[in-house]
Amino acid sequence: MQFLKTIKKRSFLSEVLYVALNIGLAVLLMIIIRTTGSLWFAFALVLIGKWRIFAVRPRFWFANIQANLVSIIVSISFVILLYVVNFENASSLQILFTQIVIVILDICWLLFLKSQSKRVYVVAQAGIALFVGITAIYNLSYGWIATPVVLMVWLVGYASAKHILGSYDDEKHSVLLSLAWGLIVAEIGWIAYHWTIAYRLPAVTNILLPQVSIIILCLGFLMYKSYDSFYHHQKIRINDIFLPLIFTISIISILLLAFNGVSTGNI
Repeated sequence: MQFLKTIKKRSFLSEVLYVALNIGLAVLLMIIIRTTGSLWFAFALVLIGKWRIFAVRPRFWFANIQANLVSIIVSISFVILLYVVNFENASSLQILFTQIVIVILDICWLLFLKSQSKRVYVVAQAGIALFVGITAIYNLSYGWIATPVVLMVWLVGYASAKHILGSYDDEKHSVLLSLAWGLIVAEIGWIAYHWTIAYRLPAVTNILLPQVSIIILCLGFLMYKSYDSFYHHQKIRINDIFLPLIFTISIISILLLAFNGVSTGNI
């Protein structure tokens, strides 16, 4: 009985330590960005937080990196958004408010979603990586040449697809399908590089929301529902994808027809 109490106590203490470390990491990233104005110090801290990836033999590093790629993309994307906000033409109070919102979202990701393993959560993780990753890329890459932008967009697309496909048993073509989805995302990203529309958010006006992030997220959701239908029924059933298809077409049509001239800010 004493042994069980000791285990329970240690488990509670480890949970408290886990929560404290994750909150501390998110807050420390904001402090680093605000004090140094450098992405590299924040990136280094994110990589240090992923030390478990490399705490194995080198031959397992690539597999571990792929398994944690979505988590890395989300963490780096939050850092980029903190950095972008820090140099916006806004009041110091507004910048601080926006960065606090980003930190809270980062904490929610670290504590409540990142560690979940059910498929619905895995899909949510991939969707967040896709949306936040694309948003961060287009907020940071203004003035860059096309090649690195398209490559980064491809990586985000590949990682999100690989993350979802990994939750299905006996999927032999996960790499090929992920590469295919990455290529589709990269092509859309290339178009968006030459024709970028962005919207200001109501509360945090010093962050721009690229139109391409919404479009890719909607298409990603449709692709997931199509694959899920095919996986369970060996064909894509109309009943399974009808509502996602209508939703995707409606959102993209509204964006392209009604909100295609709202290009603002630095993107």
